[in-house]
Amino acid sequence: MHPKHLSINDFTYHLPVEKIALHPLEKRDQSKLLIYKNGEIIEDIYKNIADHLPENSLLIFNNTKVIPARILFKKQTGGTIEIFCLEPFEENAEYTTVMSKTGSAKWKCMIGGASKWKKDGLTKKIKINNQEVELTATLKQKLTDAYVTEFSWQPSHYSFSEIIEQVGEIPLPPYIKRDVEENDKERYQTIYAEHKGSVAAPTAGLHFTPEVFSSLENKNIKTDFVTLHVGAGTFKPVKSPTMQEHEMHAEWLDVTVSTIENILDNLSKNIIAVGTTSLRTIESLYWMGVKTFSNNNCNLQDLEIKQWEVYDELSKQNIDANIALASLITWMKKNEQQKLFIKTQILIAPGYQFKIAIALITNFHQPGSTLLLLVAAITKDWRRIYEYALKNDFRFLSYGDGCLISPLSHKRGT
Repeated sequence: MHPKHLSINDFTYHLPVEKIALHPLEKRDQSKLLIYKNGEIIEDIYKNIADHLPENSLLIFNNTKVIPARILFKKQTGGTIEIFCLEPFEENAEYTTVMSKTGSAKWKCMIGGASKWKKDGLTKKIKINNQEVELTATLKQKLTDAYVTEFSWQPSHYSFSEIIEQVGEIPLPPYIKRDVEENDKERYQTIYAEHKGSVAAPTAGLHFTPEVFSSLENKNIKTDFVTLHVGAGTFKPVKSPTMQEHEMHAEWLDVTVSTIENILDNLSKNIIAVGTTSLRTIESLYWMGVKTFSNNNCNLQDLEIKQWEVYDELSKQNIDANIALASLITWMKKNEQQKLFIKTQILIAPGYQFKIAIALITNFHQPGSTLLLLVAAITKDWRRIYEYALKNDFRFLSYGDGCLISPLSHKRGT
């Protein structure tokens, strides 16, 4: 069956509200770990995850960093306007460039109370390094699903990164129904978070500590990092009866040529994705390689992965992963691209054949979500895994526990 025809009602389950973790555990690596391998389920904790991974594996992490994307402005009348920054709205939307911009920056935003916000700018005074800064937000344009907001500030020498760090709040997921606490600034980030841009954490990585990384190294398990900036669309519910009517959210990935070379060098071993975002990134790289193999003269925009094309025209090209990644690397070097900064809209659902990863480390996801569809693509046993977790006191969603699932439905070549 083509994934377009899947009914989301087949990928739901009852999640009692008391099973949703509202706070993280005091120690990250004490979170419970469900290990599913070849139909068997056992339990452990993340501190011991290296014991359950094969030697000479390569773990791929997402090193995006959550920005304090929620900004509250008070109107002169006393009402509150909430601006939620989704992604840059600039000609050069590369996050490093936008975050370092001084003076002004445009962002695509969701706005709470937009109907009450006229064309007048909203202002807010903050302090940076004991200097008063006036921040102004101006509504510039209405889009289909959001608004374009221009932020400007005086003095103008501060970067947007400095501004938002001072004025914004960490945007906890909508199912964590409590106020943001001081602890969230640190705990809703992975310890290896580096590149600012996400509005949601790559939560599978929240459980990893320096001690866990040491245990991986002791077992000769290598690590590498990709960047995929997680958007608010990750929480977008599937409201249509079948997936055909659902528009998958697109997200920006940022991956260096050296990381792709590392993945290529380790294809014959075990490549394990830490989180659904890492998995979507490395699988997208395969399909980008397929595109360059078919047309080495394609441009960067041509490499974007659309929602259904991996099941349609691209699926007809049975190209080995080694060839696809080597072709992508050749294309990057030919075009003097040291890294790829590009969008992917890939939807991984039952019927998908994984090309790169052989296992996934992930949290437990919402009923009826595209993330649960991804888990169902890995194993038809997803419901038994989730039922076990519910019955055995696992904590669910972003601040909850997680699982290691292997092997994935895999097809590296023809």
